[in-house]
Amino acid sequence: MKKQITALLLLSTQSLMAHTDDPLVRPEDPIAIIEDKLHFYGDYRIRDQEVHRDDGDNSYEKRYRIRMGLSYDFSDNIILEAQTSSGKGNPTSGNVNFSDGLDLESFKLDVLDIEYKFDTAWLRAGKSKHYFYRPMKTQLIWDNDIRPEGLSYGYDNGDKFTAGIWKVHRLVLKEDPNADDIYMFAGQYTHEMQYTENTLLNLGGGFYHYDGIKGNVATYEKGPLGNSYTDGTYDNDYSIAELSAEAQFKEVWGKPFYVATTFAYNVAASEYNVGYDFSMQWGSAKKNNLYWQLGYTYRNIQKDAVYGAHNDSDFINGGTDGRGHIFTGKIKLNSNLDAAYHYQWTDKHISTEATHYDRLMADLILKF
Repeated sequence: MKKQITALLLLSTQSLMAHTDDPLVRPEDPIAIIEDKLHFYGDYRIRDQEVHRDDGDNSYEKRYRIRMGLSYDFSDNIILEAQTSSGKGNPTSGNVNFSDGLDLESFKLDVLDIEYKFDTAWLRAGKSKHYFYRPMKTQLIWDNDIRPEGLSYGYDNGDKFTAGIWKVHRLVLKEDPNADDIYMFAGQYTHEMQYTENTLLNLGGGFYHYDGIKGNVATYEKGPLGNSYTDGTYDNDYSIAELSAEAQFKEVWGKPFYVATTFAYNVAASEYNVGYDFSMQWGSAKKNNLYWQLGYTYRNIQKDAVYGAHNDSDFINGGTDGRGHIFTGKIKLNSNLDAAYHYQWTDKHISTEATHYDRLMADLILKF
């Protein structure tokens, strides 16, 4: 009898809270509402990496990367995003050697931002991805894993625009008397053009100005990563002009084909200030199982063409002052699992005496 009375009271209370005249309409379940607004995602990558160098500093490493994130939709316009990643202490990589084990101390706060969406535009505040358009995902100027801290705005209505004001994150030497704040002011525009029914063109340009690098100390443990550096401080400022062009063909020999080039020029340095790459890709591993792609890039990046702490951390082991060839491939094994490889045949320290550098990476990537 007590159970029946309790059930009747609960039903009555629920009916009152529903605020409806229709007894057949049940109120929304708050747990279901939260589940609908909360999105969880992540990936786990295993990498075998082998490096051969002329100077004999060869290595073989087995590494992992774990990233986990969630976003919550406060409304159709306001979204909170948070993500953690392995690789604490390294802003351009989440890789950790298996020999170092797995513990919470190896993780870092990778993303924490809030986004406000307009029709085709967005405004972000916090620590976020950089959202610059990179033809064929080039990392000539921007590594995939760089997370700026500050305010950014962008839109994508076919043409793409991104702008930001950020403070450059510093991990080391905060107590050094030469360690000062570095701010970055960035803007990029890309125009999309349907050249033919089979061909889409993207033509773009950007300008990225770092305020406060010359006379400052390196921001990360790996030091200046190829940039000119004398007596413990940077020799130059970095104001980088970018031009890019990309052609996407729907079908060449039965598969999609992409070709792109990106050019970088540091107007704040008087020499060793040019970088460029040329890339092509045949096939695409994005959609269906067992779809594959093959890619090739030639890159030449002088010492002071870009800020070495922010560009590709894989090419010549990170930073600038190198040139060479990159061969890549990927295959989609199923909707959640990819296999990939990356091989470099390159030279480091091209401004002085070049050292040959080979690097092979084989990846297995699980997405969830």
